[in-house]
Amino acid sequence: MATIYTVHPHNPQVRIIEQIRDALRNGAVMLYPTDTVYAIGCDLNSKSAVERVRKIKQLSNDKPLTFLCPSLSNVATYARVSDPAYRIMKHLIPGTYTFLLPATKLVPKLVQNPKRQTTGIRVPNHNVCLALLNALENPIISTSAHLTEDEDGQAVSVEESNISQVELFERLDKLVDVIVDNGSEPGYQVSTILDLTGEEPVITRKGLGWEEAAAWI
Repeated sequence: MATIYTVHPHNPQVRIIEQIRDALRNGAVMLYPTDTVYAIGCDLNSKSAVERVRKIKQLSNDKPLTFLCPSLSNVATYARVSDPAYRIMKHLIPGTYTFLLPATKLVPKLVQNPKRQTTGIRVPNHNVCLALLNALENPIISTSAHLTEDEDGQAVSVEESNISQVELFERLDKLVDVIVDNGSEPGYQVSTILDLTGEEPVITRKGLGWEEAAAWI
């Protein structure tokens, strides 16, 4: 069974954040709230934890994983950010946007798109996420929480199902080590994805805030 940590949504308790941080450093996989949907995540640099996240999500190794960073300056450590990309990101960060960027050598191969050597990065506008990122001092994997299966035995994700927080916690209780509870219900709207790897920025998925992103590109 997972350990549930109740965290204040606006002023996360330092002691609890440090306990979650220690668990992540020891390879824990967690279920946690973000500014879009509840996500499954772990320390970017914990190979065993990343492999578990892939198993939970039923993702093959050629499917890249998004991760969270605490700031734009931190993003530049893990991705090559061109001047045009920087200008766009500066206006949209923090927020509900995933940026596809060329990965640096600090991004584990297990997380990247192996063919394009790109990665997806977010800077969330979320107090709990930012507290965890700053405490861990490493990026955190963020993939929308994956439920086991629907009535037909098909895997479904949170945004495709009308599910309560209680049911989400129950379904993932035996799959993750840590559940972070800030009292919020699961969101159903995903992030907007912007591909910034080419000469022209492209919105590849319209999610939360896509109109604002479109205005800047």
